[in-house]
Amino acid sequence: MKKDELIYYLGFSYCLGIGPMTFKLIKSHPKGVREIYEASEKELLPIFGIKLTEKFIEFRQRFDPKKELERLKKEGVNVLAVDGEDYPEDLKNISDSPICLYVKGNTDLFKARERNFLSPWEPSPKGISQVAKNSIPSLSKVDKTFFAIVGTRKPTSYGIQVARKFAYELAEAGFIIVSGMAMGIDTIAHQAALDAGGKTIAVLGCGVNVIYPAINYQLYHNIIKTGGAVISEFPPNQTVLKGLFISRNRIISGLSRGVLIAEGGEHSGALITARYAGIQGKDVFAVPSPINSEMAPAPNLLIKQGAKLVTNVSDIYEEFNMKITPRKREDIREKLMETEKLIFDILQKNPQTIDDLAIGLGKTVSEILNTISVMEIGGVVEKNLEKKYQIRI
Repeated sequence: MKKDELIYYLGFSYCLGIGPMTFKLIKSHPKGVREIYEASEKELLPIFGIKLTEKFIEFRQRFDPKKELERLKKEGVNVLAVDGEDYPEDLKNISDSPICLYVKGNTDLFKARERNFLSPWEPSPKGISQVAKNSIPSLSKVDKTFFAIVGTRKPTSYGIQVARKFAYELAEAGFIIVSGMAMGIDTIAHQAALDAGGKTIAVLGCGVNVIYPAINYQLYHNIIKTGGAVISEFPPNQTVLKGLFISRNRIISGLSRGVLIAEGGEHSGALITARYAGIQGKDVFAVPSPINSEMAPAPNLLIKQGAKLVTNVSDIYEEFNMKITPRKREDIREKLMETEKLIFDILQKNPQTIDDLAIGLGKTVSEILNTISVMEIGGVVEKNLEKKYQIRI
């Protein structure tokens, strides 16, 4: 794609009725993208048909793509066209790639990234014809490997723990966590990635400058501020419509190396994301849920259908043929004060209330409260939905 063609990709992206599949027909036409955009009504009729031709002609008369591109730049919105060098390579490879991606934040995330995993049959740099899994070098960090974590908007305490644990540990290892910024599992995954000092990408089902849900205003800005990105295939200012969320799910999976379903009911939108991932040839992972939970059907059904059952991040590293050296709990414990270590040892076994800890350690409630507050600020412990303290990672 030539640099001066970006405005034509932008124009088609803004025109209601021209989606990824129609745009594929446009690109395959001998005239090319620019010539089709500027073509006469007579030339457009055999390509678009009567209704779409009329709609496009009317749109083209009132829309100035050059001015719109300039306006977006001023607002800090970057436009990545599907045939541009800065467009995510993984998204180019799906059947219905968005015509354009609108990005707020760090576009460097989408530049070509190094592979930090080896297939068991992939030649090594030294020319060895076969590399056994146990000979893969141990890595402390991966580089620009996108991984999606999705699930229900109404998670149980179990689902919250699952999403936080996997997002935190994967982000800590260098994975870039991808999700949809919806309430529930998505929000937890984004926040856990930030808490780990990592980066995360939010894929919206509305315009990239529309913060939805509004309660995630701070999360939206924190994602951008910390080097992550908020993206959408829909033009800025596009309001929230139910059908658009289904569309954005294919981008979540399309961007990612793999998708983890943390928790969800039998009609969960997470199943749609998993379905897209399967079509796109991506790895699907699921954490088993208690069978008496209303949020068990989605992950448990996926496991029955062949998704990779995972209980810790090592299962994901193994599937990707990676060897990551995780931060050990023993290393965390070594940095704690004496009373903090005692609390840490108890909470490793089971979550506890302040009163339980005070009785177990023979200390006053105020002493325990002071100590555990320091541990909570330091990110070592957290309070679950049952108001009990537990180890955070």
